[in-house]
Amino acid sequence: MLPEQRSTNQNTTNNSSALDANQLALLQQATQSYSSLQLAWASGYLAAKSEQGQNAQIAPAAEAAAAKTLTILFASQTGNAKGVAKQLEQSAVAAGITVNLKNIADYKAKSLKTESHVLIVASTNGEGEPPDDAIEFHEFLLGKKAPKLPNLSYSVLALGDSSYEFFCQTGKDFDERLKALGATQVAPRLDCDVDYETDCEAWISSTVTSLKDELTQTAVSLAPVVALATAGAESIYTKQNPLAAEFSVSQKITGRDSAKDVRHIEIDLGESGLTYQVGDALGVWFENDEALVNELVAELNATGDEKVSLKINGETQEISLKEALINHLEITQTAPAFIEFWAALSNDKVLLEVASDKNTAREFAGNHQIVEVVALAKAAVEPQTFVDNLRKITPRLYSIASAQAEVEEEVHLTVGVVAYEANGKERIGGASGFLANRLEEGQKVRVFVEHNDNFRLPENNDTPVIMIGPGTGVAPFRAFMQQREAVEASGDNWMFFGDQTFTQDFLYQVEWQNYLKSGLLTRMDVAFSRDQAQKIYVQDRLKEQASDVFAWLERGAHLYICGDANRMAKDVHQALVEIISEHGKLTIEQAEDYLKSLRSNKRYQKDVY
Repeated sequence: MLPEQRSTNQNTTNNSSALDANQLALLQQATQSYSSLQLAWASGYLAAKSEQGQNAQIAPAAEAAAAKTLTILFASQTGNAKGVAKQLEQSAVAAGITVNLKNIADYKAKSLKTESHVLIVASTNGEGEPPDDAIEFHEFLLGKKAPKLPNLSYSVLALGDSSYEFFCQTGKDFDERLKALGATQVAPRLDCDVDYETDCEAWISSTVTSLKDELTQTAVSLAPVVALATAGAESIYTKQNPLAAEFSVSQKITGRDSAKDVRHIEIDLGESGLTYQVGDALGVWFENDEALVNELVAELNATGDEKVSLKINGETQEISLKEALINHLEITQTAPAFIEFWAALSNDKVLLEVASDKNTAREFAGNHQIVEVVALAKAAVEPQTFVDNLRKITPRLYSIASAQAEVEEEVHLTVGVVAYEANGKERIGGASGFLANRLEEGQKVRVFVEHNDNFRLPENNDTPVIMIGPGTGVAPFRAFMQQREAVEASGDNWMFFGDQTFTQDFLYQVEWQNYLKSGLLTRMDVAFSRDQAQKIYVQDRLKEQASDVFAWLERGAHLYICGDANRMAKDVHQALVEIISEHGKLTIEQAEDYLKSLRSNKRYQKDVY
């Protein structure tokens, strides 16, 4: 300890308003790992608490009379919106604002008419649907019973993915409806793409600043926003602070002649204390393939040594173009915005036509990596301009395929390697290629748990479950079975699995057969599309067993779907509507309402991508 520090400590012990030695030691320990931004935030937070305490002593009645509450609602499917809402709450509290933070599922929509200020953070699920927790709120707000809201001030922060057609649709719905009901927008709605952190921080800072004077009596300086964890539960390991875990196993579980390369991945969490529940996802940070980066650098007529500025962990740093492309920028998934940028820069007729239609641009972006777009239409570009138009790498989320009750300090994944050929060259997915081909046993991989409270086993172990998971959608259901076996659940279990061929693509076949033999798995129906002339899918098996499926639902079964959102989940949903309509003697509209009721009651849950 420095002499100046000793002197300061001695002085503080003689000051009744200062911290004693124990308190100071606790404060130093708590802030030891803080960054400069976090220290600044903590300083602002403590200053706000101090001013609030002084004001409470001076004029508590006046303070109570002047105080207004900011209600923050979050509609989150996997945890991102919840994390941003917590970040918003912390910033508002640091500014001296009284905050009421709520999951939108726990908020009565009729209460909006009694609110003065509401901020909503909403993600979008599937094809423009609200998250499961927001279904009832969304229906009420967009329905005829929604009240007029002339006294409400509000704004919306929407999270989404621009590669989907209905980008940020839930947030847009909330914003437009609140405006139509007479509410006043205090800040423009922000629509955030997958790399949302920087935009969110700026919106939070400006929005809280604009509300501070109205919602606080005393002026409290606003501290910088600190990025918080976006996972649903408290953990020292987060998206921003991942665990460097040990990569243990990458085992191919499809046959030699399969058209697919699916890997069983095992990662050792060691003594980290990182925990997860069945239904959660594992976030995996990855590095881009150096060979792909070299190819892209060559297409740009660059060397890779050029210096570019990039914001990394909240601070702007100058690094080489090659390092930026390997470690920080997305080059295997192309955003529609990049298609528009490169079309304008290259003035290529084909690309300009593609970019002129949003749906075409989305489809084209989904089928072309960045290097393919650059090779298709040549253009001269400064390295800094190029990186400014790329998205940051975002971690990939994989449904966890294990239960800790079974595997303890491990976490298992089921990863399908994304691979296709373009112009004679093989293209591999960024994260799947990293896990399957580039990581070696014993190397470190940065991971965190993304909690998903919208994909959980029933609390009652006697409850039957129906699981529909073709392809790698089987992953969470392997975890479900491990968990139900560990707790000796007595509820029936019915699995629907599908893939291309029985001999090459029956993922975890031996495990499923053992569960059937033991009686833990009550029934299993499989659909292998290419094993007969007419293709058969899981929705066809559902229809074949329609009477029993409906009977299980009627006796309280929970229904789960995991896998492809674009086709499979839609086809399965439609099959369920038809089954419920026929066997429940309901109209199609009533059958849809039946499924909506199941979703609201957490009995119909989806993990689709």
